Amino acid sequence: MMPDDTRYYLGFNLVPGIGPTRLARLVEHCGSLAAAWQASSTDMVAAGLDARCCAGLLAARRERDLDAELARVIQAGLRPIGLTDPAYPPLLAEVPTAPPLIYIRGASDPADNWAIAVVGTRHPTPYGREATQRLVGDLARSGVTIVSGLAIGIDSIAHQAALDAGGRTIAVLACGLDTIYPERNTRMAAQIAAQGALMSDYPLGTRPMPLNFPPRNRIISGLSLATLVVEAGEGSGALITVEFALEQGREVFAVPGTIFSSASVGCNRLISNGAGLATCADDLLSALSLSRSEAQREARAELPDDPLEAAIFEQLDYQPRHIDDLGRSAKLPAAQAGAALVMLELKGLARQAGAQLYVRAR
Repeated sequence: MMPDDTRYYLGFNLVPGIGPTRLARLVEHCGSLAAAWQASSTDMVAAGLDARCCAGLLAARRERDLDAELARVIQAGLRPIGLTDPAYPPLLAEVPTAPPLIYIRGASDPADNWAIAVVGTRHPTPYGREATQRLVGDLARSGVTIVSGLAIGIDSIAHQAALDAGGRTIAVLACGLDTIYPERNTRMAAQIAAQGALMSDYPLGTRPMPLNFPPRNRIISGLSLATLVVEAGEGSGALITVEFALEQGREVFAVPGTIFSSASVGCNRLISNGAGLATCADDLLSALSLSRSEAQREARAELPDDPLEAAIFEQLDYQPRHIDDLGRSAKLPAAQAGAALVMLELKGLARQAGAQLYVRAR
């Protein structure tokens, strides 16, 4: 059943200028999303909305029937998911400026908690094509969801490689989901919707304007544990996704390339600046503790929340801690602490960082 907040998120998404930050301020001032939708002009100004936003919200309330808008979206075969909806992608929800509403064609899946973004140039070399097909195919066969932007080039190759491997893939569009851009990828988009999902935070009817693409990239990285760049030139748009990933505290990997190829300048520089070296899928799977992602998913699906595991997990940090120290902090006997850590490892929530030393996996 769709939460009541969805219709209000849908309404705010139709008001120009009210993004995540302004909406959060308005909700905080008014006390709830419903109250924010009905805010007086005085409350709008007190919450920091400028004249344009105030006028836009007043016009939307006057001209939009939220129930009719919701019905229109559903009739188009889409599911609108608000930030407070349990179905909202958990990795994206961790992003400080997560879009308040996303539209999905297809299905969300718990497997998407193990997602990697794959981005790169629109003009790949044969090397870039082969590297994308090989790495993405192996990642998809390992149970990793592949996220990209449906663009010509590395994006399209990544989506197709995931589809060919029988894996899940998510395409994030810079327009409303009633428009497929680029049009030549219409058939691929249909396959993605059947085998994964199409996603956007832009309302129906939004055209793919140039200014829409950089904000779209924050969703690509936000949905993912890490971003993998296969080929990127000096000023490649793929590097915008990298910037978002770093701001969001996510890992970045790059495929090395020959020094004689302009398509590899960006990737080689990323590696020089500290990005993870990606020569095979195992480089990413190991670094992200995804080597046993299939077993991790099964364990999460089958095992209920356990208070002993929760107690140990609370003590884990990104700095290694000894198993004995963790047990003492959680007030658990050594045997119970050890058993809990084994299960947390299996679920992908903890990993060993040395002899009897453990850290949070993410």
